[in-house]
Amino acid sequence: MTTVTWTISQLDRKTADGFVTTAHWQATAVDGEHTASIYSTSSWTDGTVNTPYDQLTQETVLGWVWANGVDKTATEAALAAQIEAQKNPVTATGTPWGQA
Repeated sequence: MTTVTWTISQLDRKTADGFVTTAHWQATAVDGEHTASIYSTSSWTDGTVNTPYDQLTQETVLGWVWANGVDKTATEAALAAQIEAQKNPVTATGTPWGQA
């Protein structure tokens, strides 16, 4: 069973008013010994998001990320595809000589 965890690793904000301009996010999928992750950022123009920095929760910011065009379902499907490729690789590397 694959478990997906979404996290906000960093927020960029204006020091004058504390409002967030960029969120750095990561989605990580784990299925047994297989792990896949996607890292990206979401940005907003001034005034788009207006919750003061000290009142934010990770859930609030993740909601902004998804509302800002990050497709949660598609991202999780891409992670599942990465895990599947690890479980059932379609390519390999190496040479046929010199192997025990």
